[in-house]
Amino acid sequence: MRSLRCVASLLLPMLFAGSLLAQKDKPEPLTEAQIDQIREAGVAPNERVKLYAKFLNEHADTIKSLTGRIQSRARSKRLDDELQQITALMDEFGSNLDVYSDRHADIRLSLKPLPEAVDHWLGILRALPGEPAFDLTRKEAIESGQDLADQVKRQLAEQTEYFKLHKDEQNQDRAEPK
Repeated sequence: MRSLRCVASLLLPMLFAGSLLAQKDKPEPLTEAQIDQIREAGVAPNERVKLYAKFLNEHADTIKSLTGRIQSRARSKRLDDELQQITALMDEFGSNLDVYSDRHADIRLSLKPLPEAVDHWLGILRALPGEPAFDLTRKEAIESGQDLADQVKRQLAEQTEYFKLHKDEQNQDRAEPK
């Protein structure tokens, strides 16, 4: 029994340290100020969609600005970090769109400009020359962008069809049970 406690006392700190390291590696794509803006727009889906698009534009612009710089280890690391962040942000955005779809929130207004915006982000990602330091991350970002583009197009079509049939629910943040 005593040896079991001893082993447990040695293993628990290692497990805790390992989970902390894993959390540290996960990229946080939003600043505290941006997180606060998302929270403030919490009950307004169209505003949240616009904010996500704005923040994705900022990341895409940063990636574009780094593209023309002289290759260096620091540049490659920064690009890898930015690519991880834009991927995480696109995935988070897609999850939010899923929630709005499930709620039947009418977000057609904010969805309409997104296909063009996603194409712009994908254009920047595809124009970025691959380098060994971030090539895998670049490919993951492109895949995430393609998934988001497909989701936006599909959701816009679904919403257009849904609100043709449910005119009484148009312009609502969520469909209320009847």
